[in-house]
Amino acid sequence: MGLFHDRSPHLYNICATDSQALGMLKYEGDEGKKGDQGEMGKHGKLGPTGSKGDKGAVGDIGDQGIMGKIGPIGRKGDKGLKGLSGVSGGKGKAGAVCDCGKYRKVVGQLDINVARLKSSIKFVKNVLAGIRETEEKYYYIVQEEKSYKEALTHCRIRDGVLAMPKDEAANAVISDYVSQSGLFRVFIGLSDMENEGQFVYADRTPLQNYSNWKEGEPQDTSGQEDCVEMLSTGQWNDTECHHTMYFVCEFPKKRK
Repeated sequence: MGLFHDRSPHLYNICATDSQALGMLKYEGDEGKKGDQGEMGKHGKLGPTGSKGDKGAVGDIGDQGIMGKIGPIGRKGDKGLKGLSGVSGGKGKAGAVCDCGKYRKVVGQLDINVARLKSSIKFVKNVLAGIRETEEKYYYIVQEEKSYKEALTHCRIRDGVLAMPKDEAANAVISDYVSQSGLFRVFIGLSDMENEGQFVYADRTPLQNYSNWKEGEPQDTSGQEDCVEMLSTGQWNDTECHHTMYFVCEFPKKRK
């Protein structure tokens, strides 16, 4: 103790430092076993884009793709050259002798009958659509444009006659019918075809007690206006017979 006591403070400090160093010394042991592989770490940040690589080799040809939409139709092409004439055909066999005249006549008559039947059916359908009547007669506007003579025939083959307004009441019924049908004029059964200026009805009775001429009519300066039309106002006017227009048929009521 005297020895240490005699030492200087500087020597004491050195000893203290050495003891601390000794305490910090580690003894190296045996090498341990290799541990298990750790989990994969997270991806790092993407690096900068590298330079463009070299062009690769051409690959194999792929399958044919689906057909696209059809394009617009092109313009019509130029006319082609005329082809060569074909070989003439062989001579045909002689036909059998036939007395076909009577058959043609029968077929022709059948065609006429069928046409009349179709016309009659159409007429009946139209009649059912609307008629006008008085105590003694029915009136029907045929909405088919015909000449005066054709109109006469059309009414007669249906057991009627081209309308004959012989009094004010009948004229009013017909004119109202024409007006409500939206028509401007129609043929009626009155003409002076046989004797100029002497008008007779379709049943050949003369015009007598009643008439409803438009002011200034009849006025046949050309000598061709031999037939009569009724206007939607109910007034009459003489006109050319070859003109075509709608017309009115009348039918008598059957007495019970």
